[in-house]
Amino acid sequence: MGNLTKKEDSSTAQSSLDSMDLSILRLLQENARITVKEISDKVHLSTTPVHERIKRMEESGVIKQYATLVDHMKVKKGLMVICYVSLKQHSKEAGDKFIKTILELNEVIECYNISGEFDFMLKVVSEDMNAYYDFHVNKLSQIENMGHVQSVFVMGIIKQTHQLVY
Repeated sequence: MGNLTKKEDSSTAQSSLDSMDLSILRLLQENARITVKEISDKVHLSTTPVHERIKRMEESGVIKQYATLVDHMKVKKGLMVICYVSLKQHSKEAGDKFIKTILELNEVIECYNISGEFDFMLKVVSEDMNAYYDFHVNKLSQIENMGHVQSVFVMGIIKQTHQLVY
């Protein structure tokens, strides 16, 4: 199934990034709460140009958002499940409906349009197996045009990062 979502054109933004921008990005990925002053000290550039570079990267979409990573176990969302989903119909309209529904489900924390046997991969978190069962039966399986769902239960997290390396 082809990609149903709008593809981002990152080639223009990426080509305009220089080594200073990449250094700033590395620091922000390590700690999104780092101050402009702290960044300035580390990259040996005054605060005004650092601030301008960050603002430019935000406006161009290079920096999409700032986030807080939460330990799922400590907020009673200890069960993580990877769900592979295939749809019955593969029209743009059917895919868009599925995506719209998935965006409204709080249990789904990530969704990818993928190639291969399945159309989507969902990362789902829930309190426990009973809560996941309820989600699967009463929400996920009820989505219009739902074909096949394969659930894979995460037994342990070996590596989890959102930091890109340049």
